[in-house]
Amino acid sequence: MASSFDKYQKRRLISSYFSVVLSVFLVLFLVGLLGLFIINSKRLSDNFKEEIVMTVFFKNEANDTIFKSFEIDLKKTAFAKDFTFVSKEAAAKNHEKALGENFTELMGANPLYNSYDIHLKADYVTNPGFSKAEMEIRKNQMVADVVYDKQLVTLVNENIKRISFWVLIISGVFTFISILLINSSMRLSIFANRFIIKTMQMVGATKAFIRKPFVRKSIVLGVIGSVLAVLVLVGILIYIATNFPELDIFNQPLLTGLVLFGVLVLGILITWISTHFATQRFLNLRTDDLY
Repeated sequence: MASSFDKYQKRRLISSYFSVVLSVFLVLFLVGLLGLFIINSKRLSDNFKEEIVMTVFFKNEANDTIFKSFEIDLKKTAFAKDFTFVSKEAAAKNHEKALGENFTELMGANPLYNSYDIHLKADYVTNPGFSKAEMEIRKNQMVADVVYDKQLVTLVNENIKRISFWVLIISGVFTFISILLINSSMRLSIFANRFIIKTMQMVGATKAFIRKPFVRKSIVLGVIGSVLAVLVLVGILIYIATNFPELDIFNQPLLTGLVLFGVLVLGILITWISTHFATQRFLNLRTDDLY
């Protein structure tokens, strides 16, 4: 009978430890994921901004010499990230694929222009930035027209500002909730041992002596949960770096390392502080209040 009860107690204890580790892991994983998103949010928004294209059309009189000269000048500018030359023939083929028919045969000639698709650097992806780039490009007398989507530029910048604001708000709220969740898990774990705590106190053990094994055990559980969270986060980073190299996810190794280290420290601190105060609460209760 006693053996059966001991097994039950052991299973309950293991279940309690597992739930603490799981809750610490899940909460810290989400906090770490949010932290990594925040430090990489600027690069992500920059990559998105730099996908917006400015198309520069050249007059039919422009020749290879004009194009080479334009490319040299473009490389010297502060606003151009990269550019691609699109010949009028290539543009016609792209239109044929989109329309599903050979419109050059219908019209008898190719009405399109040779052009350049230019991606601007993120800092210039604003309407003033595009206007400045356009003014500089139009100084070339062979340029027929400069086209870009002004509404899209405005929309992208407004949405990025809005998203950044809400990410900061959500980060603060989520961090607060994560602390409460881990604190609740630790309190439940201590609650299951409240009679042991009171029994030790009744036989003369000091409060510091009683707290010590519980705090030590909770720190170990916190370390296990936070290490698991860090390992999964590192795995996600490696996956992103392998499959999406253009994001350059390891571009800021110091900040990335600080976030991962912060996850580890947060797991230890919260479990330590929560266990200390939870144990203290039951130490201060009267025996009748334990039921």
